[in-house]
Amino acid sequence: MYRTASGAPGHEYYQQKADYVINVQLDENNHVITGDETITYTNNSPDVLNYLWIQLDQNVRAKNSASQLTSSGSMDDNMSFWSLKRMHDKMNFDGGFKLELITDVNGNDLPFTVNETMMRIEPPKPLKQGQSFSFKIKYSYNINDRMKIGGRSGYEYFEDEGNSIYTIAQFFPRMAVYNEVEGWQNKQFLGRGEFTLPFGDYKVNITVPADHIVSATGELKNASSVLTKTQIRRWEKAKKNYKEPVIIVTQEEATANEKEKSESLKTWRFEAKNVRDFGWASSRKFIWDAMAVNIAGKRVMAYSYYPKEGNPLWEQYSTRAVAQTLKTYSKYTIDYIYPQATSVHAKSIGMEYPMICFNFGRPEKDGTYSKRTKYGMIGVIIHEVGHNFFPMIINSDERQWTWMDEGLNTFVQYLTEQEFERNYPSRRGPAQNIVDYMKGDKSGIVPIMTNSESILQFGNNAYGKPATALNILRETIMGRELFDYAFKTYSERWAFKHPTPADFFRTMEDASAVDLDWFWRGWFYTTDHVDISLDQVSWFKVNTGNPEIENPIAKAQQEKITRLLEIQEIKL
Repeated sequence: MYRTASGAPGHEYYQQKADYVINVQLDENNHVITGDETITYTNNSPDVLNYLWIQLDQNVRAKNSASQLTSSGSMDDNMSFWSLKRMHDKMNFDGGFKLELITDVNGNDLPFTVNETMMRIEPPKPLKQGQSFSFKIKYSYNINDRMKIGGRSGYEYFEDEGNSIYTIAQFFPRMAVYNEVEGWQNKQFLGRGEFTLPFGDYKVNITVPADHIVSATGELKNASSVLTKTQIRRWEKAKKNYKEPVIIVTQEEATANEKEKSESLKTWRFEAKNVRDFGWASSRKFIWDAMAVNIAGKRVMAYSYYPKEGNPLWEQYSTRAVAQTLKTYSKYTIDYIYPQATSVHAKSIGMEYPMICFNFGRPEKDGTYSKRTKYGMIGVIIHEVGHNFFPMIINSDERQWTWMDEGLNTFVQYLTEQEFERNYPSRRGPAQNIVDYMKGDKSGIVPIMTNSESILQFGNNAYGKPATALNILRETIMGRELFDYAFKTYSERWAFKHPTPADFFRTMEDASAVDLDWFWRGWFYTTDHVDISLDQVSWFKVNTGNPEIENPIAKAQQEKITRLLEIQEIKL
C-alpha cells in the first residue's frame, strides 16, 4: 500500500508536514542566538499520535552529550598545544539549547521530556489523521567557534578586524520524521549520521546588525528594507544576466563595511515553501554576486557570498559552479524547482541545506592559489549545491543511510565536474580511484549498507564506493541509456518524498529490465571480493575437412610434441 514492489510510492503513501514561523536574533558581541518558533505539525498518517518528537541537534555540544562517549582518539608521547587546546575548548564549551518556554498557541504549558538530542512533547489530545497541532518554543544557545572546536555550522572570527562570518544551521528545534518504515526516526544525533526531516513551509525573520548582509534558504521578502537602492538595481540586473555573474555588493564596499560596526539592527525576512530545513549566513564582510540560470524555461538565481579573503578565486568560479551544478543535476535527476541556490564561503567546511550551502576554498593571503585549492573549491561547491537534489528534494534518511545522499550525490558530482571542465581531476567516481580501498584490509571495511554511526573509512564507504558502483553500472553493466532512464525515474518518483534503499534498488531494475540483485548484494550488502582462478586453457577450432589444410597443421603439431618429448628425455 505504501511502497510498491516496483520501487514506486504506493497508492496509500503518506508523509507528514511541519510548517514553521521563526523569529531569530544574532547577538554578535556574545555569539549567541535567541529565538522563538511556532511549529504547526500535520498528521497525514493513518496512525493516532499520542506524542511528537522534536530534534534538539545543538545538544550534541552540551557538556553531558553522549556524543563524547562515541568518539575515540589517541595520545602520543608528545601532543601539540593546538590539539590540547582544541580538546579543552570542546569539552568546556557551554553548548546546547537553553529551552525557556514550550507551550501551545494559547500559552498553556505542554508536558515535555528531553532525552539528549531528542525532545518528546505531549499534545493535550492525541493527534488523529488529518489533524494539525500548533505549539511554540522559546530558546537560545551559544554559537560554536568552528575554527576552535569544529562543527557543521558556527562562526569564524577574524581577530585582526574584530569581525565574524556566521554560517548558521540546526539553529531551531526541528520536527523528526514519522513514517510507516520506522515510526518516529528518533535516533540520537551523535555528530556523524546527519538529518532526517519532514517537508514544510517556512517564514523566518532574522535580526542582525544593520551592516550585515544575510543569505538564507528561500526568497528575501523585504529587500527594500535591508538593501540599498544601488544593491537592488544591481540585483535586478543580475536577474536578466544568464552569461556571467553580476556583483551586487562589491569588494570595495565590503571592505569599507568591515571598518565600521553598526550598533543598530535590521530584520531580514525570508520565506521558503516545501523545504525540509532552513540555513542562513550573516556577515558585514560579504561580497555578493549573482547570475540567472535557465532551467527548463524557468529562471533560477545562482548566488555566491564571500569575504575578500576568498578572492580572486570565488569571484571567478563560485557562481559559475553553482550554475553548472543546477544544469547538470537537472538533466540527470529532476528540474530544479526552487527559486535560487547559494554558495557561501566558509573556511574548512562543506555543508548543505535547502538552497544554501557553506563551502571551503581559500587562496593564500597574497591571492595566489594552487590547482588543488581551485579544484577542491569547485568540487565542494558542486557537491554541496548538488545536495539540493540528494537529500533536500529526494529526501532520504541521512541518519540511517549516509550513502543514499552522499553516494548518489558524489556520483552526479562526478558527471557535473566532467561537464564543467574537460578532464576535470575528479577525486571520486572513476573505478581506478577506489582500487586501493577495495583491496585493503577487510578488518577496516564494512558494507555500504551500514548505519551511519558504524561506518569505517567514512569517505570511501559512504561517498567513493557507491559513486564508483553507479559509474560502473552506467558505463559497463547497464549502459548509459538504460541507466540514465532508470536513475531519472527514481529521482522523479521520489522527489519531495522519503525513499528507502529498497525503493532505489527496485526502481533501477523495474525501469531498465536488468536483474541487478547480484550487483546490489556484492557492492552494497557484503564486502566479498572477486575470487577467480585460471586453472586450464584449451584451444578448440573447427576441422575444415580439407586434407591440404589439416594435414600440414597435424604434422606441425606432431613435430612440436616430438621436440617436447626429446627435450624431456635430454633433461632426464
